[in-house]
Amino acid sequence: MLKLDLAPTEALYPVPVVLVSCAGKKDERANIITIAWCGVVCSTPPLLGVSIRPSRYSHKLIKRCGDFVVNIPSEKILNSVDFCGMASGKDEDKFTACSLTAVKSSKIISPLIKECPVNIECKLKDVIRFGSHDLFVGEVLLVHADADLASGGRIDYQKAKPLVYNQGEYWNLGKKIGHYGMSR
Repeated sequence: MLKLDLAPTEALYPVPVVLVSCAGKKDERANIITIAWCGVVCSTPPLLGVSIRPSRYSHKLIKRCGDFVVNIPSEKILNSVDFCGMASGKDEDKFTACSLTAVKSSKIISPLIKECPVNIECKLKDVIRFGSHDLFVGEVLLVHADADLASGGRIDYQKAKPLVYNQGEYWNLGKKIGHYGMSR
C-alpha cells in the first residue's frame, strides 16, 4: 500500500470527549469545558492530562483552584457536550444553560456533573506550557461511576455510551472487538 506524507498535525484520532468541570475562587462560578485533548499520563500514581488553550476561561479557573473533574459524558447529553465546547464560561453559566447538575465532589472543590455516568476527581499536579495549549496534569484522587455501570471494580463502558471526537465529528464506541492480551 502506498503511503502519503502529510503535514504535521494532531492526527491521533479518534480521541475521547470529556467535560472538564472546574471551580474558581468564591466570586467565580463553576464552569464546564469540552475537551478532546485528554488522556492517561501515568498509571502509578494515576495521572490524567487535559490540554487547554490559555485563552479559555477554564484555564485560569483550574490554575487558581488547583483541581478539576474529568466527567465522561454519554450520548444522551451530546448537545450539551457540543454547547460547552462552543460557549464561553466568561459569558454564560453552562450548568444552567445546559440543565446540568453540579454535585459536590468528595475530595476537591470543583463539582462533578451528575448527568455524566463517570466522574474523575483530579488534584492539579503540574501545568506544562507548550504551543497553543497548556497540559494540565491531574492526579486521580477518586473515581465515581453510576451504580448500574460498575461491576467488580470496573466500569462497563458499553453501558456508559461514551463519545469520541473524530476529525470534527462526534462518534460513539460501537462494540467490543477484543481485549488486552488476546494475542497470547
